[in-house]
Amino acid sequence: MILLKKPIVLFIFTSAFAVYLMQYLSIQLPELINNYYNNLLCMPLVLTTCLIVLQFIKKNNRLTIPIFAIASVTLYYILYFEWYLPNVNKRYTSDPIDGVLYVIGAIGFYSMQKHG
Repeated sequence: MILLKKPIVLFIFTSAFAVYLMQYLSIQLPELINNYYNNLLCMPLVLTTCLIVLQFIKKNNRLTIPIFAIASVTLYYILYFEWYLPNVNKRYTSDPIDGVLYVIGAIGFYSMQKHG
């Protein structure tokens, strides 16, 4: 769980929680943060959680998530949340910027994991 000791990981989880809480409490946020910040942090949050669980189960802090798996999960999120759900549920809207932010977040996770 070495990844959990990184200040950037603590910042990502804390700031994501803060934004979700403020949205839940209907606190006005800047438009960029309200509409895009969660999408930017999505892949680091999901992949970090997966890595922590994987390392815990395998009892090996040196395990990492391969780039192919990172890309696969990211592509799945893009297809599911930006293509499939908007086509079957009116609550969801497709935004190409979200897909770009998922990719940026995945690259950030890969970099964070690689240099850890």
